[in-house]
Amino acid sequence: MKDLQKALLGSLKEFILELGVGFAFIGEEYRLEVGDDDFYIDLLFYHRDLKCLVAFELKIGKFKPSDLGQLEFYLEVLDRDVKRDDENPSIGILLCRKKNDEVVKYALSRSLSPTVVSEYETKLIPKKVLQDKMNELYELYALEII
Repeated sequence: MKDLQKALLGSLKEFILELGVGFAFIGEEYRLEVGDDDFYIDLLFYHRDLKCLVAFELKIGKFKPSDLGQLEFYLEVLDRDVKRDDENPSIGILLCRKKNDEVVKYALSRSLSPTVVSEYETKLIPKKVLQDKMNELYELYALEII
């Protein structure tokens, strides 16, 4: 399972750098320290046009509301401890293998304003393109492991 995730992350990083105009790679499994605990963001980028950190979290299973809570925690740590004063608040992108649209709708209902989402979608990689690439990568690496 960890090997599959590592392979997907490596391919996803290259894909984002190829398609994502304005992305600069900062780190894979980027370490955040809170108190005496360590946490790791799958992929961390900086977006030059948006002037903010962009955290990508990859879940090879089905979306769970707790995944969103984890990502929001990471964004809070980034904004408090990593972000510079002249940068905008961090953005999180959660990539899951599968999702239940109703569960996602409930999970997102209090956390994101539609205005913010639509503004970011014009500068980031289109959602459909990311979904297609995730499916392609998952099928490719899943077949290699079997």
